[in-house]
Amino acid sequence: MKEQLSCKIHIIGSVGSGKTTLARMLSAKMELPHHELDNVVWERFATGDVRRSEKERDDYLCRIIKTNAWIIEGVHFEWVQQSFKDADIIILLNPPYSTRTFRIIKRFILQKLGIEKSNYKPTFTMFRKMFVWNRHFENKSKPEILKILSEYEEKVWILNNTRNLEKNYRLESL
Repeated sequence: MKEQLSCKIHIIGSVGSGKTTLARMLSAKMELPHHELDNVVWERFATGDVRRSEKERDDYLCRIIKTNAWIIEGVHFEWVQQSFKDADIIILLNPPYSTRTFRIIKRFILQKLGIEKSNYKPTFTMFRKMFVWNRHFENKSKPEILKILSEYEEKVWILNNTRNLEKNYRLESL
């Protein structure tokens, strides 16, 4: 059995930034467990999602970050400070606003066609909310995130795209 790397990666970015895609790719390549923060916030049931209490959510995140290897991804930043501290690498995905907008539209179409799976029902209301969240991230959340991440400058990678990730960053050395 191959020995698992001891590496902790936190990926943060807006809706449509590519967080889940990158996390899945790194998880497969590096054989690290991948955790979506939305699944830390929400308990998933066939009958619908139930929001965890803040204590349940925080306890769940704490159990994840106490393990020796993980990839955590999500847009959340207010309550995940310990994962920023414990991470070996923090990746802020920062593709252009127009790229994220295109991805939101593409995702909605693929979900409605049943080609792409989602943790939520792809309704028009949810589709509209994603545009609101994207704008909010651009104008409000991103400046706050950059301020928080300035404390961890030596381990933060800000990526406008992930095309040259392996070439520009030495993932094999982690």
